[in-house]
Amino acid sequence: MLRYVYGSELDRFPLLRDTMFRDRASQFKERLGWEVSVNDAGEERDEYDACNPLYVIWERADGTHGGSMRFLPTVGRTMVNDHFSHLTGGVHIESPFIWECTRFCLAPDAGREVSAALVLGAGEIMSRMHLEHFVGVFDARMQRIYRLYGVQPVVKGAVGEGKDQIAVGLWEMQADAWPKTLTRVGIDQATSDAWWAESFAEYPTAPQTQNPFATTVAEIAMQKVTAPVETGAKLAEFLPSALTAAANSQYGAHPA
Repeated sequence: MLRYVYGSELDRFPLLRDTMFRDRASQFKERLGWEVSVNDAGEERDEYDACNPLYVIWERADGTHGGSMRFLPTVGRTMVNDHFSHLTGGVHIESPFIWECTRFCLAPDAGREVSAALVLGAGEIMSRMHLEHFVGVFDARMQRIYRLYGVQPVVKGAVGEGKDQIAVGLWEMQADAWPKTLTRVGIDQATSDAWWAESFAEYPTAPQTQNPFATTVAEIAMQKVTAPVETGAKLAEFLPSALTAAANSQYGAHPA
């Protein structure tokens, strides 16, 4: 099943938590050779895991990790803004309507349905949190997965060639991708709804309120997240036209 878990709640699921971070070490450090830190417990964690992200995790029947992704609102700290602005032409991506997606990870023996489930979970977050796009940095190996599930990003910048290419992209969940994704997971929409409800059943209010950067969209807009006008203008150019009005409203910028 899919679980949606904020970082502050991971300790409620110690087996799921520990196997997720160990699988991340196995994938990113051992299999892909990324320059990431692995602690004495064999876990891959970074500074963004301390920012109370929302995780989408495929939990297997024995309670262990099958696959996961990590989501952070771009009105807080994000990897793309802190480390990959050279791929965005210096544009600082910051909007309540855009969240960053990182650390797409699969357990070594995960089935193909797990990838589909993570795509489904991302779509549920986008829909239920009233988001417009995800932003993320990805490498060439992910292109095949995106094509398979009909969620190809709009590439906004890239460096490198072939298997060494690193890119930043924007995603949205197309309506026609939903039924195909549900079929690949092997469930119906009612089951997906039930997974969401179970994940947040013990929260006293809507799940968004548990994250200081992820209250309702209306409340986020009232938090007066600000940026220089020139930054807002660059963001409006960076985003697809459907988001330009939102960017202008958020930053007080105007189309060039």
